[in-house]
Amino acid sequence: MNATSSPLGQGSYTTLPPSVGERLLRALYWPAAVVLMLGALYLVFGIYTSGQAAWATGLLVLFTAGFYVYLSRGGFAWRYLFPGMAGMLVFIAFPLLYTAQIGFTNYSSTHLLGESRVREYLLEQRDAIEPQVLGYSLHAEGAEFRLALQADDETAPRWLSPPLALRSGKPLKVELAPPTTGFMLQPPLALADLVKHRDALAQLVLVLPDKTELHYLGLREFGPVKPQWTAADDGSLTRTADGVVFSPNRDTGFFESRKPDGTVETLQPGFKAFIGTANYSRMLFDAEFRGPFLSIFTWTVVFSALTVVFATAIGMLFAVMLNWEGMKYRTTYRTLLFLPYAVPGFISILVFKGLFNQNFGEINAILDALFGVKPAWFADPLLAKTMLLIVNVWLGYPYVMILCSGLLKAIPADLYEASALAGASPATNFFKITAPLIIKPLAPLLVSAFAFNFNNFVLIALLTDGRPDFLSTKLPAGQTDILVSYTYRIAFKDSGSDFGLAAAISTLIFFLVAALSLINLRLSAKAQR
Repeated sequence: MNATSSPLGQGSYTTLPPSVGERLLRALYWPAAVVLMLGALYLVFGIYTSGQAAWATGLLVLFTAGFYVYLSRGGFAWRYLFPGMAGMLVFIAFPLLYTAQIGFTNYSSTHLLGESRVREYLLEQRDAIEPQVLGYSLHAEGAEFRLALQADDETAPRWLSPPLALRSGKPLKVELAPPTTGFMLQPPLALADLVKHRDALAQLVLVLPDKTELHYLGLREFGPVKPQWTAADDGSLTRTADGVVFSPNRDTGFFESRKPDGTVETLQPGFKAFIGTANYSRMLFDAEFRGPFLSIFTWTVVFSALTVVFATAIGMLFAVMLNWEGMKYRTTYRTLLFLPYAVPGFISILVFKGLFNQNFGEINAILDALFGVKPAWFADPLLAKTMLLIVNVWLGYPYVMILCSGLLKAIPADLYEASALAGASPATNFFKITAPLIIKPLAPLLVSAFAFNFNNFVLIALLTDGRPDFLSTKLPAGQTDILVSYTYRIAFKDSGSDFGLAAAISTLIFFLVAALSLINLRLSAKAQR
């Protein structure tokens, strides 16, 4: 224990020696840091060797910044900011940039791989040389096995392999030799046992004495193979069967060959290529795509706006009514009106889906009993849109009601007392006092509600799934689809998984919602003044 004088001359204080645990932590600090660095470098190296140089570079920069911030004195001030900034980059900025980048490509279910990977895949294709194919049988020899090869019309083996362990792993070349006189083989394995060693057999390359290499062709055959394609220095591929040359077309994302009659033969699979603003141009200038897209965009705006308008009107009306002190059972009414907000939304949507069923739903049963009609809620576009608005307003008005109830409490009672002395009616009180005083602080929240409904995927997916569809469209599109459900349909359902086009639409949605967010911030700033 050391005694130290106080710099202010007010006595002394003592410093305790570090405990055993503190000394242990200090001793393990740098070894643990070195282990973490080595682990990070190993991860970066693994990603780089897999061919993802850009990912490896980004991860290396992130790890380097993290180690600098937490291991050096110069980065001390950033230690509390770094986790938030790193999370924002990884979970917000990176997905956004990656999605925007996909929007400039032809990435789809037919263009999943890069050009180099497609070329490698095609060059790996082989054809068997049928006249030289040999059958084989597998024979146990203790813990190991021997391969015996013979032609179909032969009973005795022509070639034998040395004993093999048959473990799956890297390709293995095995030299064959003629069987020695008097050598006896065990009975061949049955097909069921042969299947168990299929993976190990597929890794074998059998080499005959004349250096001919035999490759695995199936559960019963080995034989020599020849490549289907040969590569040229300019990146083109030549088909060995007929010598036709296929060159990469980076506009369409396929290896193509133009025939003398003008037709084009393409190879599958296609490759991912940069196509610039083609996806965005398609939205604007492709008439067959632009029609449904503009209709869906218009319906998205109308759906969001009408939902906010009706939910606000109903929610505000209920809030004003429940604010009346003389109403009996106000608590009971407030609880009942709050229930749509308390019940999980997806349950309410599925309940409404049953209620609106044309043949068995309670709503049509009531309409049929009263008016003799059974509306086709899910088949008629106008009725389907009306149904969506009804359900969405039902789910949304409690939120507005709660907000307005709180805002009404902040309005001074003196204003209503003065209005009553002047003989004003309840409608005058609402339009002259209540509405002007609550609409200003409510406006930013209504903009947020508009942005939420702009991307209300769950309602569309569970209630109508975008149906009924437009007729005679290039891409399947539903008349009740909104932009987000239409994007999902393009990317993952029945439109050929066109990820590039879906990413372009997603980028457009981002900018639209970002503009709404800016409006929201402006309105919030004005509401605070």
